[in-house]
Amino acid sequence: MELKLIPIILAGGKGERFWPVSRLKRPKQFLCLDGSGRSLLQSTADRLLDLAGGWENLWVITSEIIAEGVQEQLPNLPKSNILVEPQGRDTAAAVAWATLEVAKKYGEDVVVGFFPSDHWIGDVAAYNKTLNAAVQQALFKPSIVTLGITPNQPATGYGYIEQGEKQGYFNQLPVYQVIRFTEKPDQATAKSFIETGNFSWNSGMFIFQAKVVLAELAKYAPQLLHSLAEKGRDAYAELEKESIDYALMEKTQLAYVLPANFGWDDLGDWNGVERLLKGDQDNVELGTHISKNTQDAIIYASDRDEVIVTIGLKDVVIVRDGKVTLVVDKNHTQDIKEIVKSLHNHAELKHLL
Repeated sequence: MELKLIPIILAGGKGERFWPVSRLKRPKQFLCLDGSGRSLLQSTADRLLDLAGGWENLWVITSEIIAEGVQEQLPNLPKSNILVEPQGRDTAAAVAWATLEVAKKYGEDVVVGFFPSDHWIGDVAAYNKTLNAAVQQALFKPSIVTLGITPNQPATGYGYIEQGEKQGYFNQLPVYQVIRFTEKPDQATAKSFIETGNFSWNSGMFIFQAKVVLAELAKYAPQLLHSLAEKGRDAYAELEKESIDYALMEKTQLAYVLPANFGWDDLGDWNGVERLLKGDQDNVELGTHISKNTQDAIIYASDRDEVIVTIGLKDVVIVRDGKVTLVVDKNHTQDIKEIVKSLHNHAELKHLL
């Protein structure tokens, strides 16, 4: 089989958004949140295996605190294909270092793809078709191809990509030059973006030839690239935190967007589970739940022997894990991160992180 793509899974995370089920050593990507029996990380790897041509060509970049968990989740992944960052330095460092390491093994002509480990994809066939189109674009001309998600609401929690001139078609899918990236706009701006029909959500998935990104990093982030090329993971102590969007994508002239329609959710908090599973049910129940007059609730219990009983509730999330119970209004799930951060100030509660 001809090697087409080296997928690299971005598997960081602090275990905050889905607390108390997610913890520092059990971040969101280690959880099964869609009832499939596979964690988000395992599902991500499953989707990419055919494109990679097998486990030996699949890579993961992760943090020291969860590297052992990654190996347990993906036992067939060669240990040498797990890149372990000593400190979190955001996605610019992760992309630069991983690209350097993969280029050493396969050569700089290889096509590389970066994929978050914690996204849900609905239509795997459409997903593969889109990735194949992105690979074709990356081989056709110097390109950094990002997959854009067609927005269905003026969401303010995503970055937006404005598409410019159409460059052509691959796999019957159009590819556009990127005009600009915009980080998390306010509601009015997001609404105006969607009304134009020329914007996509930034999925955080990128495909390119290694030599293209290494040349662009040399131009726009030379210190980052030089440090990592010279010292590898030992360079992390001297690196600044910086996203790949800020370090490169907002500056390069080689950015292209491929609007995608394969069913996507980044599962940013507990409400994402409702988007996946609610359907026409009164509530989302991932656990044993007995209720009376309870509507639009999300119920999760790690231990199926535990029973959650609700009466007269609406729009709440109730999560039971071990000796911790979370009850939160669905409109305030983003505040869970603040509660988790506050645990650092209580020595007797740090075991809950």
